[in-house]
Amino acid sequence: KQWYQRRVRGRDNDRAVISCSYNKASFSSGTRMRKLVTDKKSTEVSVMIQNTFEASILLEKFPKSQIDIFVQVLQGDGGERCVAINATTLALINSGIPMKDYVCACAATIYQDTALLDINHLEESARGPLFMLAVMPKSERIVQLQLDNRLHNDNLDKVVKQTIQGCKDIQVLLDRKIKERTVEAAAAYDIKPRV
Repeated sequence: KQWYQRRVRGRDNDRAVISCSYNKASFSSGTRMRKLVTDKKSTEVSVMIQNTFEASILLEKFPKSQIDIFVQVLQGDGGERCVAINATTLALINSGIPMKDYVCACAATIYQDTALLDINHLEESARGPLFMLAVMPKSERIVQLQLDNRLHNDNLDKVVKQTIQGCKDIQVLLDRKIKERTVEAAAAYDIKPRV
C-alpha cells in the first residue's frame, strides 16, 4: 500500500482517489487456476474493497493524491474478501492514513438454523447463503454488504446481529495488535506511549 500526489483528470482534485488491485496466486487454493489478464472475480473484489474504503478514509485530507491498495492472496481457504478488508484496515492504520473508524469485515452463513461465522472454503462451497458484512464497529455503520445465494427472511436478523458482533470482536483484536505495535515502536525510540 502506498500513497503519493498525483493529478487525476476528470475527477475532483479536492480529495484523494483510491485505486485497488486484488489478485490471487494460482497456487492459493486446492485447484490450480489459470491466470487470466482480466479476472472477473478479482476485478469485482477490487471494486468492492475500493468502495469500502472510500466510505471510511478521510479522503479530503489528501487533495490531488491517490491511495493505492494492493492485495495479494497467497493462501485461500475461504473468507478472502473479509481478510483482505481487515488486512487493508491494518495497513492503512500502520501507514498513518486517517480513517473515520476501523473497517472490520466478517462472513456468515446459516446451517440448520444456526449462524456460522468466519466461513472457510468448505462451508463457502456448500452453496448455502453467504452473507459478508463490512462495518465501522463503533457506529455500527455498514459500509459493505454482500449476499451470495438466497437467505430466508426469518434468518436475516439473526445473521446480521451475529455478523456485526463478529466485526466488533475483530475490531478488539485489531485494536490490541495496533496497541502492541505502538508499544514496540515507542520502545525502540525510548518513548513511553499513552495507550
